[in-house]
Amino acid sequence: MTSQRYAARLLFLALLLLYGGQGSAKSKMIMSWRNPEAPSTKFQHVLALGLSQKTAVRADFEDALATQLAELSLTAVPGNTILLRPEGTQLDLNYLKGQIRDNKIEAVIVSRLLKIENTVTYVPGQPIMPYPYYGTFYGYYQTVYPIVYTPDYLREEKKVRIETNLYLVSQGDGVLVWTGVTDTFDPNKLHKAINQLVKLLLKQMQTDGVLPAGTT
Repeated sequence: MTSQRYAARLLFLALLLLYGGQGSAKSKMIMSWRNPEAPSTKFQHVLALGLSQKTAVRADFEDALATQLAELSLTAVPGNTILLRPEGTQLDLNYLKGQIRDNKIEAVIVSRLLKIENTVTYVPGQPIMPYPYYGTFYGYYQTVYPIVYTPDYLREEKKVRIETNLYLVSQGDGVLVWTGVTDTFDPNKLHKAINQLVKLLLKQMQTDGVLPAGTT
């Protein structure tokens, strides 16, 4: 292996240690619970609903949720296509009930933001231990010297906590079937973060037996 390739490899390792994982959204389940007393009624028509003051974010979430529900052979309706909710609109429960009835909705999956946490962590410089054998001494020394110690830096992290519920609305006022809480870290690329979050949610619902098995 040439000294240039050694240098490139070492530089890659240094950058990986210094910046690895930052800026890439990732989600994880904090908890999930299935209501043992909920009816086991099968449903086909599902309303994908997001509760958010930001209309664009809500629409993106609802569209992604509806798309992935459709992959499970469910008939999914994004809330933004049947519920007119401009920012600042007052709650009209009768309108909501009418839309659910008219669109033959049997179940609702609804998500809401619980909280956003921003943390800043001071990370002191750490020694990088290079691979001990790198071609010539001078090539090795020239490559390693500038990056033996990584500089101090501040690491910023954002955590978004979301609650998601599944209700069976074909009976009464709607029976809670399932609930789950997720954390999403560093959601800088919103579209990608939403898709990953929805995939995680539906996979957990499948695992808990409240959604049919499929490709999600």
